[in-house]
Amino acid sequence: MTLDDLRRLDPKKIGSWPIAPKLGTLLIALLLITGASYWFDWQNQIEQIKTEKTKEDQLRNTFIDKKKQAINLDAYLQQKADIEKQFGALLKQLPGKSEMDALLTDINQAGLGRGLQFELFKPAAGESVKDFYAELPITIKITGNYHDIGAFASDIGKLSRIVTLNDIGLQSSKGGTLTMDATAKTFRYLDETELSQQRKAAAKDKKGGAKK
Repeated sequence: MTLDDLRRLDPKKIGSWPIAPKLGTLLIALLLITGASYWFDWQNQIEQIKTEKTKEDQLRNTFIDKKKQAINLDAYLQQKADIEKQFGALLKQLPGKSEMDALLTDINQAGLGRGLQFELFKPAAGESVKDFYAELPITIKITGNYHDIGAFASDIGKLSRIVTLNDIGLQSSKGGTLTMDATAKTFRYLDETELSQQRKAAAKDKKGGAKK
């Protein structure tokens, strides 16, 4: 069929057209209907399906995670118990308020026992209170030979209670002696009354922040 034959086809008498033009017209109509359906209806439905598919994948992953947690619940509980046990053991290394004086004496005796001369041993005027413990810095200045100062630092680390040496500075003087300036920090756990006060203060701060 030539182009002239197509031009002579009467649009009002499609039923009398040859089979080839009929099929072509039907195909064009089908493509137009399909395109219009996609543009005005199917496009939104496809986007909605994609969104729901993403939600389905997220829910499936959440379910798998929850299932794994449920399966490993006993192991998590045991791990939690082990951590609490270890935390309790570490907490026992912190002295209570009544034991602080004895700890300060232990630090002083550690230096004197090594033959060191304390030129300064000054606990801070107040403690720095943290979540569940209080920290007390002590400014110290000692003189002695290198070996004894090193042994003193080692003895501090071996105390049954936690004591750390910070901001260490060494200066040599005549006769081969050294002067060490440092801040020894001791820690103690808060008693129940102090913990209660801490919780109340934290709750008050949180409430005040929420009002702002």
